[in-house]
Amino acid sequence: MAASITPLQPVSPGRRVALGIACFVAIAAAWGAATFTGLVQPLFLASPWATLVAGWELLTEFGFAYDIAVTMGRVFGGFLIAAVVAVPLGIAMGAYKGVEAFFEPAVSFARYLPASAFIPLLILWFGVGEVQKLAVIFIGAVFQIALMVAVAVGSVRTELVEAAYTLGAGGRGVVLRVMLPAAAPQIFETLRLVLGWAWTYVIVAELIGASSGIGFMIIDAQRFLDTGQMIFGIFVIGVIGLVSDFLFKRFNERVFAWAAP
Repeated sequence: MAASITPLQPVSPGRRVALGIACFVAIAAAWGAATFTGLVQPLFLASPWATLVAGWELLTEFGFAYDIAVTMGRVFGGFLIAAVVAVPLGIAMGAYKGVEAFFEPAVSFARYLPASAFIPLLILWFGVGEVQKLAVIFIGAVFQIALMVAVAVGSVRTELVEAAYTLGAGGRGVVLRVMLPAAAPQIFETLRLVLGWAWTYVIVAELIGASSGIGFMIIDAQRFLDTGQMIFGIFVIGVIGLVSDFLFKRFNERVFAWAAP
């Protein structure tokens, strides 16, 4: 136990899993104690059992699996489009100071604009269909990815770049063979982090002008004061996010094993 509270002391994989599970157990216990004892009324917070029952009904009677699939498609679709645009832009900004000087002020300005503020305009431009949902996610993710990738590429050790020039590499070769490989682990870590933010944007988009998706289900359950369904929908988002985060981490560890601390 002492190792767990020692600064920067590694924790074994088994203990890490056990501590993570213990945190979820503690949260569930506190939640159950608050609801089963009547401290919090079901109108405001459904019990763990009532939430599971509501979730089962959603999946078996109300086609919630389709809503989950729709939301996942929107998240990964909008995120992929943003990554395709932002990663090359970020690499160019990090590698070439002239490109950075041109794009960085506008990109920095845009990343402070909340994606949700664009929803009225996007509905006006694209209606309430899928394009509008993808556009919200794109706006919320593209500027963040571009700046974080630019920082990762621009932070490559100067000695590596100078050594490449000394060995006769040209500018393009330095970018493709030195800077990009060196920054690749951090670039994928950036994508992992921003993917989590994309879930926030899609739910906001689905709360307004949607007829399917997890966000639509949550706002529909709110009309009937069904806190069990609302909590289950929120938990589903968390589970999907946890799984995708785990897969991203494992991918990074396998592909960039040489960069592990």
